[in-house]
Order: sequence, then C-alpha cells, then structure tokens
Amino acid sequence: MSKLVIVSNRLPVRARQQGRTLTFEPTVGGLATGLGSFYKSYESVWIGWPGIARDKLTAQDEILIKDQLLKERCYPVFLSQEDLDKYYHGFCNETIWPLFHYFLSYAKYSETSWNAYRRVNEIFSEVVVKAAEPGDTIWVQDYHLLLLPGLIRRQLPTAKIGLFLHIPFPSSEVFRLLPWREELLENLLGADLIGFHTYDYLRHFLATIHRILGYDQIFPGKLVVSVRDRVVKVDAFPMGIDYEHFAKAVKEQKTEQEIKKLSKQIGDRKVILSLDRLDYSKGLIRRLRAYSLFLDRFPQYKGRVMFVLKVIASRTKVRRYARLKKQLDELVGRINGKHGTIAWMPVWYLYQFLPETSLIALYHLADVALLTPLRDGMNLIAKEFLATRTDGKGVLILSEMAGAAKELREALIVNPNNRGEIAEAIRDALTMPLEEQQERNRIMQRRIQRYDVVRWAEDFVDSLSAVTRLQLKLASRKLSPSIRDRLITTYNSGENALLLLDYDGTLIPFARKPVLAYPDPELLSILARLSEAPGTEVVVISGRDKQTLEHWFGDLEIGLVAEHGVWTKKRGEPWQVIELLTNEWKRDIRPVLELYLDRTPGSFLEDKEFSLAWHYREADEEFAEVRVGELKADLAPLVANRNLGVLQGNRVIEVRNAGISKGRAALEWVSLRDWGFILAIGDDRTDEDIFSVLPTSAYSVKVGLQPSQSRFNLNSPQEVRILLQELATKGKEAKADR
Repeated sequence: MSKLVIVSNRLPVRARQQGRTLTFEPTVGGLATGLGSFYKSYESVWIGWPGIARDKLTAQDEILIKDQLLKERCYPVFLSQEDLDKYYHGFCNETIWPLFHYFLSYAKYSETSWNAYRRVNEIFSEVVVKAAEPGDTIWVQDYHLLLLPGLIRRQLPTAKIGLFLHIPFPSSEVFRLLPWREELLENLLGADLIGFHTYDYLRHFLATIHRILGYDQIFPGKLVVSVRDRVVKVDAFPMGIDYEHFAKAVKEQKTEQEIKKLSKQIGDRKVILSLDRLDYSKGLIRRLRAYSLFLDRFPQYKGRVMFVLKVIASRTKVRRYARLKKQLDELVGRINGKHGTIAWMPVWYLYQFLPETSLIALYHLADVALLTPLRDGMNLIAKEFLATRTDGKGVLILSEMAGAAKELREALIVNPNNRGEIAEAIRDALTMPLEEQQERNRIMQRRIQRYDVVRWAEDFVDSLSAVTRLQLKLASRKLSPSIRDRLITTYNSGENALLLLDYDGTLIPFARKPVLAYPDPELLSILARLSEAPGTEVVVISGRDKQTLEHWFGDLEIGLVAEHGVWTKKRGEPWQVIELLTNEWKRDIRPVLELYLDRTPGSFLEDKEFSLAWHYREADEEFAEVRVGELKADLAPLVANRNLGVLQGNRVIEVRNAGISKGRAALEWVSLRDWGFILAIGDDRTDEDIFSVLPTSAYSVKVGLQPSQSRFNLNSPQEVRILLQELATKGKEAKADR
C-alpha cells in the first residue's frame, strides 16, 4: 500500500540527552504542530533530523533513537555538528532566510556553507530513497531542503514529489543575488508540485524561473510550467491551523484556571498581546517603538493597558539574534522607564518557555493581538488568536507583509514600518464597538475553520495527484519508441516522403540572440543525408528572410520557405513569391514599430522584403508583454483596410500581407504528389498552420508540451535531431536497398 513520506529539517519528535540518558519529547514549532496530527491520520512516515548531533551519539544511541522513533513512524537523518553549523546556522539562516525575507544586507554568500547545504540535502535524499517505495507520495517541507526534489528525482525518476515553501519567495531581482541560483532552482523544479502560501510568492517564483532559466507556463492561467521533459505545477495553499484544537482548549479546565489566574494579575487593564519568535523579520523593535508612540499620542491610556510581549527563543547561537535580544531587552527597559509607574508596567516582557495552556489563556484574554512582521510567510499566530475568540471579542492588528493578511482582510491591516499607523490602529482597536469586533472575527473564523490544517494538507496531496495525472496524459502524446518505430517503418515503406521542418526552436534551440542561431555542421549533414534519400523531399519552413536561408542552406538539395510563407524555393528552382505582394505599407507601419523599438530596451526590428518583425527576445519579458498589448492596439486601425495581418510568434510581432502563412506554403508541397509519408515538426504557434492543413495520416510533432493540433510531442530540438538522424541512417539504408 502506498504511503505519504513527509520530509522536513526536524522531526515532530526530538531526542534529548540528559547525562547518558536519552529522552524523547514533541518538537515545538509551527510545522511539527500543524502536520503532527495530520500525518498520523495517514499511512505515512516522517523523515528528519532527530535533534542531536551525530558526534554526541554512540552507535548504541543511534540504534536506540531509530527504534524509538520508528514507533512514532519517524526515520532519523543523522547530521554532524559541523554540518548543522554550516548547513542550518550557516546557509539556511544566514543566506536563504535573510535573502527571502528581503534583509539583503544580512545575507552571507559562503561557498563553504553552500557546500554543506548541498551535502546535507544529499544525506536526506539517501534516507528518502531507502524509505520510499513505488507509488509513495513524497512531500518535502520548506527552505532547508530546496535541493532535495531534484536529488530524489535523479534516483527515483517516476516518484511523485511535492514541495511546500513555508517562507516568502522573493522577487526575481532579489533572488538573482544568490550565486548558486540556477542549481537551486533546477533541483527545486524536480518536484511535481510546488506550493506557496500566497499568490504573490507564486508570482515571484514564476517570474524567477522564467528570467533565470527561461521556463514558461504552457497552459495560460493553469500555473503549469514546462521543464524539459516534464511539467511542474505551482499553486498557492494558505496553511491553516488545527482550529478545533484551539477553540476547544479554551474551555478545558486547566485553561480556565490559567485564565482566572492571569485575570487577577491583569486586573481591569486592556491587554495588547505580541507573541513571536525572536527574529529580525518579525519587526519586534519597530512594534515596541510604535507602542511607545501610542502612549505618547494617547496618554489617557497610560495605566489602562498592558503590552504583553511574549518572545520565543530562536537561533540563539547566531550572533545577529543575540544582538537583537540585547536590543529588545534595552528597549523594553527604556519604555518601562519612560512611561511606567510604581503601580503600572507598560510592557510585560516574557522571554521564557510557556506551556500551551498559558499561551491559549493569553490569546483568550487579549483584547488586541498586535502582529506586525516586516515579512512573514504566513503567520499562524494570527489564526490561533482568532480560533480562541469563542465569544467573538478581540481585535487583530496584522502587518500587510504577513501572508495571512491576504486571507484575514477583516483585521486592521497596517504597514509595519509606519509607527504612526500602528499607533492609530491600537487606538482604533481599543475603541472598536463590540458588535464590529464580533462581525469581523466571525467572518475570519469561518474562513480559517473551513480551511484548517487538515484541509490544507489534503488539498496539497490531492493537487499533487492531479499533477501526476496531467503528466500521464501529456506523456501519452509523446513520440514513444513504439510510435517512432512505426514512423520509421512508414517512412521506409512509402515511395515518396515529405519532411516539413521549422528552424528556430525545432532544428536548433530557440536563441535570444538570433544572429547566433546559425546551423552547425551536424545539422547540415543530417539534412543533406535526408535529402539524398530516394523519393525524400526536405523543406525547411522558417520566418527568417530568404537571403539568410539561401546563405545557410543554398548548397543543399532541399526546399525552403522564408518569411513564414512569403517566399518559396523548390529544389533546383529559383525563389518565388507566393503571390503578388506590395510593401508600400511599410512607410506607415515602420514608424510605429520603431517607436516601440525605442521604448523597449532589448527589442530589435527586422526588415524583411514583405514584412516587418518586432522581436523582443532579449527584452524584459513582463515589460515586453505590456508593450505587445499596446502595439497590437496601435496596429489594429493601421492594418484594417490594407489587407495586412499581425502575427504573434515566439517573442515576435510580425506585420505582413494577409493570407500568408506557413500552412499555405506547406500545401504547395503537400499537393505536388501522392506522398506515402509526411512528417511535420514545429515549436510555436506559426507552425500550427502547418499542422492544420496536413492529412490525418501525417505525423505532426510539436516540440515542447504546449497545447497543439499536432498528434505527438518531442521535448527538445535535441530529440528532433535524434529522430532525424535515425531517419537519415535507417531510412536511407532501407531505401537504398529497395
């Protein structure tokens, strides 16, 4: 029976050493807490680090840990202290964490740390590969293991792999600062499904893989990306909490006792709760300063409010966090010294472990939850606070930079860098009518109760299964070995064979600099050998001008089509225009295209005999797409009454005479004789015109996984060459023997 394999940096159960004794306890953390109950409801295992460096363990200790964790359906990944220091404290928390949270000046780029990160991901992959069985679903968690999907994919090519990133994904301009960006992205794309908390992070990721690796979406609006011979789905899944757990915990006897105890200490003061991990991304310093400003602006609240600052210790070995702790301590002292009295302490500072009962009691007692991270993947604390509001009272103030702000729009949303705005929001929260509090909270509670952590996890796993079904469907269109054999057999058995071949993106990889995309000796040799086979007609159909095609292929005995069908040249004959055309329209159209040329850096204008082509191969993709829409709108009235058409190809807009197409040109050859075999191969939308005019018996092949009228797919120009090489070798020999 297939199972779910969850992989994360830490296990939900951790081992601890007390002298020479090993003990085990639940891991504290959002991921372990959130997925802890879910994975036990599945046929599943969890793989991760057990909490103790390997250097401190004996061989007997490791056996004991493995045996104990196996009872919890967990598999340990043992790591040395050096790896933990360089991988976790180093690359994870000194490179990825600050970079992805936009603290660019904090990010360190150490080759040593990167090598440790790669090495630890390889260690994880070895454990996963041993634990996983055919049919299993592998779900990798978070930024610690971004290389893992690709590493697993190399050893388990057909595995079902998902990855969820629990922190923000930065803009492409930020991500590109990472020296190892290509290797990280390529391995991350080993997953079948990549999940993010919000659409913003997803959008940044799509822009990044396009700009750095050149990968594009293949189904508009479907968030599916073509990665070589596979498709990868990306989507947003806002992580939830165990809502019922928090809602019910408020009414438990221990919690009620804790609420009564804390209520006596607080008295009749209003409670403003701030609960966060010690981290510079949480905006704790700015938050405290905003509270101090609130007391300055609204002195009537002095003595009437209490700011409960609960800080959870985190990454204490990292120097920057130690400095942050010192700053926090000093700022709390200054605020209490400035505003406090003998009877009243403005900030109640808690830097200590609190049991869950105490935390839930604080959630329930708080009149205001003030959560203002400078950047946060989700912020589950906001959802936990809302889940404990069983009476509907309380106000959530939430940073617009938290992923949760996309869902919890009824909260008071603030800019975490605007102290004045936060101070005003605190005042608004304290004066908000009860009815408004309850109405806002009800809406948010219904939302997070419906999409809780179990629903989130099930949604991700179901979506991963849907992706694999899509992959199987697309795989059925691939030119499989059996179809390839049938194709070659048909080619050999027919008296006459016609090969219609696109050039850019089909015979050679699509190049951003078209001047570099000239044919190499191998390609010329393949085309020459094909054209020499008895009864075989080879035609290269391209959007390039006839002078270029003549220069490249003029010495070969093949047919040529230039400018998407304007010019044709049959074997041994001169170039001919497909119909009487005029180019007088250019003087009116060229200035428009030149305007867009000047306004779009990286674009260039190609002036062909009977067409004008505006290329944006080297322009910024998103910016160019905006310009494309504008250009089409400007061209529409100019071409309307001139018998002209506007063709959009692969990163090009071409104006030409209407009625001209590759399909029309292809028909000239198709109609020449009764062909026993026809093969057409192309990669972009202009080649769809060829596929549409072919007889049903023809072999039509699309390069890439985009939707197409073709019958089959190949993944790349390299695969096209392999196919043509087979035809040139096997086919020529067979035809020569007849």
